[in-house]
Parts: sequence; C-alpha cells; structure tokens
Amino acid sequence: MSGAYIHRPVLLDECIDALNIRPDGVYIDGTLGRGGHSEQIARRLTGGGRLICIDRDAQALEEGGARLAPWADRITFLHGNFGDLEKLLSDAGIPGADGMLFDLGVSSPQLDDPERGFSYMNDAPLDMRMDREDSLTAWTVVNQWPKEEIRRILYQYGEERYAPAIAAAIDRARESKPIETTLELVDVIRSAMPAAALREKQHPAKRSFQGIRIAVNDELTAISRMMQAAIPRLNPGGRLAVISFHSLEDRIVKSELAAAAKGCDCPPSFPVCVCGKTPLVKLTPKKPILPSRQELEENPRARSAKLRVAEKIGK
Repeated sequence: MSGAYIHRPVLLDECIDALNIRPDGVYIDGTLGRGGHSEQIARRLTGGGRLICIDRDAQALEEGGARLAPWADRITFLHGNFGDLEKLLSDAGIPGADGMLFDLGVSSPQLDDPERGFSYMNDAPLDMRMDREDSLTAWTVVNQWPKEEIRRILYQYGEERYAPAIAAAIDRARESKPIETTLELVDVIRSAMPAAALREKQHPAKRSFQGIRIAVNDELTAISRMMQAAIPRLNPGGRLAVISFHSLEDRIVKSELAAAAKGCDCPPSFPVCVCGKTPLVKLTPKKPILPSRQELEENPRARSAKLRVAEKIGK
C-alpha cells in the first residue's frame, strides 16, 4: 500500500492551476482514484470550502478516504458512476460547484491489481469491472457476445485494425471451452495477428483489452452524460477540467466543450441567429494542455494525456 501514497497523479499542477481554487468554494473530483488530485484540492479549502469525491470503485473510495482522512471534515464521498452526475449531485443536495475535475480511463490501482483483470501482463479472471457491483464482466463479453459485436467493439473502442481476425479467433476458441483468464485471451489475440504486428513496440493485446474494457464499463456513454450534466451544474466562473487518455475520450470532451462554447447552433446559411442560444463556457486555453517533458520522463502513463479546461460564463 505504501506505493499508493507516492504515486503522482497525471497533470497535477496543471489541474490545480486550471481549477483556480477558492478556499470557500465547492469542488468535485469525479474520479477519485488514489486521491492525489483530491488531496491537493482539499488542502486549499481552508475557508469553509467543500470537496465532493466520486468514484464507481468502492475500493478507491475506501483507500482514498484513508488518504484524505486529515481533511475529512471538508469532504463528502459518493459511490457512483460520474455518468450519473446529475442524480448524484441532486441526491446529495449539491446545487452547483465552482470547479469539477474528471480524470478519465482506468485508474492506476485497477491496472496494478492483477485480480481486477484489466492487465494483459498478469494472469487473472476476465473481469475488468470498475464497479464490482456491476453484473457485466469481460468474461461475459468474450464468451457470450456475438462474434460481430466483439469485432465492433475491438474496432470501434480499441481501434484495433485486426479486429475481424481477432473476433473470429475468439469465436473459434470459445467453441471448445470458455476463455477464462486474461492470459488465455492474450494467447488467442496473438494467434490471430500477423508476425509483423507481433513485432510492434506496443503489446499486441493492448488495443483489444481497451476495447473490451470500454464495453464492459460503458465508458464512452458515461463521458457524454457527464459532460452534458457538468456544464449546467457549474457556478458562474466555475471551471471544468477533464483529462482524457485516448482519442475516443478526447473526441467526446472536445465536441461537448466546443458546442457549449459556440452557443448558437443555427445552420451557417441563416443570415441571423434564430435559436437564441448563447455560449455557456469559454475554453481556457483553447488548445489541450499536455504533460511536460519532465512529467513524461517520471511517469510514462502520462504519455497520451490531454487536459481540456473550460470556464462557465453567464448565469
């Protein structure tokens, strides 16, 4: 457990700067994880401020709660999916926030715990659930979903160019017996890929595992729902900061923020605006913030991270 406390969260300084924290403000960390971002937010809430920590993983809430114990008087912990942000905040009686942070994707503790089944480097039961109370597991996807649906998620969510061959190999393998573990699945994936692909620097199962994980946790739908709920819940001047780790996540975040910053959605051919929609946010900055060279050297997992920030304007 000691390693959990020296783990440095991705883009930590950049996130804290982006949130522009007020000591008496209300802030939301929608992906608590190991609590690194939350600790730095909580430390700054010295004027009666409040921090709401959300995670769909009960283990993250338990471990994060222990780490954040010194600031427990200013923190509320909520177990839930950030895709249900509107309901979570309503049920907790939180009308709005001065800042929200979402660190998307699978968290380091989940990757580092072989039993969770997220890693293609360790043998474990096929699970991949971020919330262990959910019923859908990777085993069900791999062994019971139709071949065409597996092909779709590998291609669409994993961006795996060999998705048809891999889906066919999975379908053949499970005819004789179920694929039970992560390394069994890795072997099936390897068997379907050409020699040139197996020589690539990236692990041959990385994209397929990503695709299955996203399907198991319905991650992209949750991000869309979170983005649509977060902006209305921001107080004027409040900041929304979102870290994404791959193009599928970033595309959703970028699109939702662009629409909120544009306001008017009238067709370009209209001479004047008739929809009456005004911008809800301004992008601060317009381009995503990327990890520094120093951070990339210290933490290779930050390599693909992008931080997008927006500030609420108007009412």
